[in-house]
Amino acid sequence: MASASLQFFAFILALFGVFGDIAATLLPNWKVNADVGSNIITAITQMQGLWMDCTWYSTGMFSCTLKYSILSLPVYIQAARTTMVLSCILSAFGICITTVGMKCTKLGGDTDSKNHACFAGGLCFILAGIFGLVPTSWYTREIISNFLDQTIPESSKHEPGGAVYTGFISAGFLLIAGVIFCSSCFKRQQGAWMYPPKQHHFPSTEQESNAGYNLKDYV
Repeated sequence: MASASLQFFAFILALFGVFGDIAATLLPNWKVNADVGSNIITAITQMQGLWMDCTWYSTGMFSCTLKYSILSLPVYIQAARTTMVLSCILSAFGICITTVGMKCTKLGGDTDSKNHACFAGGLCFILAGIFGLVPTSWYTREIISNFLDQTIPESSKHEPGGAVYTGFISAGFLLIAGVIFCSSCFKRQQGAWMYPPKQHHFPSTEQESNAGYNLKDYV
């Protein structure tokens, strides 16, 4: 029962990780630059994401521009696009597979099949967490390096936005869920290996026939 509850907790973490991963991929605020200027009424907030750049004006106007050209983008943005999409796909596969392999569901067949499905789903979550952690770390490193560079003007410097933090947290949820699923299946298999089922030995029919034959000789 404890193992089933732990798997259910890991499944909830994985769901939060999947939704956060998709949100971080689509949000436009990976980089944020707030330019207040001399008057706060005319303040402008510029946000840059993986797929679009948006500008928010303090007057209430909001405009976005899609990034159509892939080759014109920096390498870290191209890598972030690819890895984040792979993370979303792997985490979605993990949700489908672990739904079959969890102990609290009636899908997946026998115990061994459910263990294998649960382990495969955990591996998908771990890979999705790694694919989500790499682009957010690389993106944050580029932002910090540009911010500390003295040759770059202040107007061109940015700070990490909410999408980066969402990606970090989602990757952590996916990694924790994957480790829990894999370890729960591994413990069950290890327990079955250390404590094999007892085998009952029954006397063969040949011995019974021989014993009966010997008794007849004494009569």
